[in-house]
Amino acid sequence: MSVHDELTTIQRCLDDLSRALSRLEQQTGREGLEVRRVRTDAGHLRESVALLRAAATAPDAPKRPDLVTISDAPYDLSLWTDSDDEGLGARDRRAP
Repeated sequence: MSVHDELTTIQRCLDDLSRALSRLEQQTGREGLEVRRVRTDAGHLRESVALLRAAATAPDAPKRPDLVTISDAPYDLSLWTDSDDEGLGARDRRAP
């Protein structure tokens, strides 16, 4: 299945959940804390699915970052002539 199909399936399930909650409220005759919590959670899931749908349909969405090749060749030692060894102190002094 495609991403669009999967998101549509999730949306349908959330709609079914909302209808089931409405029926449950009618059968019990009250809206308890538990039902309100499930409604709130379902609302959060709807928002998350909307964000996923927007991200999936974004035209500029990168599929994965470009890989950077790191050479195995040693670095040019002249790059490090003006710096001290980090964590070891200066060359002419003893480390603590």
